[in-house]
Amino acid sequence: MSQGHTITIDKNDEHVRVARGGQVLAESDRALVLRETGCPPRYYLPPEDVRLDLLTASDTHTYCPFKGTASYWSLPDAADLVWAYPDPKPDVAEIKDHLCFYEVEVL
Repeated sequence: MSQGHTITIDKNDEHVRVARGGQVLAESDRALVLRETGCPPRYYLPPEDVRLDLLTASDTHTYCPFKGTASYWSLPDAADLVWAYPDPKPDVAEIKDHLCFYEVEVL
């Protein structure tokens, strides 16, 4: 990590739900919360807790110097709504294959 930039990953004890247009896309009691300098907390959910059948893989990939290359998934009305790091950097290995949504509800 560069000086002044930190990332922490913790197990989240709260229930996390993701819904869009009234449809639940994911629910988990096993989310990881990633806190990164300059970014809002992000919840990474295990794939078993995500309705993967509703998502379509996207051609989009982005690179983060701290986390690695992200892959994205979309809904018909929401491009690149979900992302994951299939091969994250060693410092954030816990988030491997966990999916992250832009907007989640923490209950």
